[in-house]
Amino acid sequence: MLHGGTRPPGAAERADEREEEPMEQQDRLVEAVTELAPELSRRAGEIEAARDIPGDLLDALRAAGCFRMFVPRSHGGYEADLRTGLRVLETLARADGSTGWTVMIGSETPHLLAMLPRERFDKVYADGPDVVVAGGFAPQGRAELADGGFQVTGRWAYASGSRHADLIFGNCVLTGDGEPLPGPSGAPPELRSMLFPAGRVTVHDTWHALGLRGTGSHDIEVSDEFCAASDSFDLFTGTPCVPGPGFVAPLVHFVLHLGAVAVGIAQGALDDMVAMLDGGRQRLYARQSLADSPAFRIQLGRAELDVRAARTLLRELADDLWAACATDPAAVAGLHPRVSAALPWVTERAMAAVDTCYRAAGGGASRDGAPLQRRFRDIHTFSQHAAAAEGWLGNNGARLLGRPVELAY
Repeated sequence: MLHGGTRPPGAAERADEREEEPMEQQDRLVEAVTELAPELSRRAGEIEAARDIPGDLLDALRAAGCFRMFVPRSHGGYEADLRTGLRVLETLARADGSTGWTVMIGSETPHLLAMLPRERFDKVYADGPDVVVAGGFAPQGRAELADGGFQVTGRWAYASGSRHADLIFGNCVLTGDGEPLPGPSGAPPELRSMLFPAGRVTVHDTWHALGLRGTGSHDIEVSDEFCAASDSFDLFTGTPCVPGPGFVAPLVHFVLHLGAVAVGIAQGALDDMVAMLDGGRQRLYARQSLADSPAFRIQLGRAELDVRAARTLLRELADDLWAACATDPAAVAGLHPRVSAALPWVTERAMAAVDTCYRAAGGGASRDGAPLQRRFRDIHTFSQHAAAAEGWLGNNGARLLGRPVELAY
């Protein structure tokens, strides 16, 4: 049974949806999200204060199809293409950064579950497509070999959406007799993610952060819990059990998803700035309104083009990645350097645009409850994500120089 909202549609309803053409479903998804966006914007302060998405909004997001958009059509989902996913995530983050982030995490559920055995994947989705997984990517747990599975102990940080998740995973170092099991040929210790029903995981209320406060990115913990081998998966190098371009190199898709959230936050700040200027705002001691200031117009024009350029880059990379996943999966590796380098660049441009709006808005933007203050805090919190680290830009430089591409940090 799903947590925190409406039960998923029954088999008959899912069959009706499968009769629709894929593009019809995806268009309906985009339309539903667009219609929901004003309500999310209106309640952004409430979301932040709650440090989570309120239950009725989760129900609305679920009903819109947000958590099933990447689920295979064979399992009641929309199997949306990457471009559509970016559009949905940007629209949500433009309305509220925390909502965009939370839906991003929840919508990536099928990519993670596809690393399970196919029989287990089918069972998880047997009752409907709106399953939500949360968890920790960093290997902050230990999984001791046991009969039929593993005994797992660990505590993981930054488990966004953990309060409303149905299933929770934690990435672990595999151990035998308490010692890490070495990888093949002297490689680092072997890692594997362990999946649990949410009721078997403790969620610690730890998410007190500068921004993205509504994501509920709390710590999660299990202590000596058994995980069956069929509920474990290789997060980073696993082979998906379902076909389709959306399940080739899912972690590369995730990088572009993150970029869409960053662009959405920045576009939201531009929206807030333009709305503020409609009132003829004038800075203290200024001789003319901000809207009439040539200097500010230059800054605003540059910021808008920064956001537009970031969006265009993400869409171009999404098209290249989707085409490779659909027709030549071996070519995906060649896209890694550009995709990994794109996120820190997109984050830089989004942050610059938000900063321009925040500085220009004056002292009022610094007050609690001011939309631009929230955008400012959200994008600066976003920029601390490991995948947005500046070092990833070196991957693209290495590619250009014909040098080996390595992790940047």
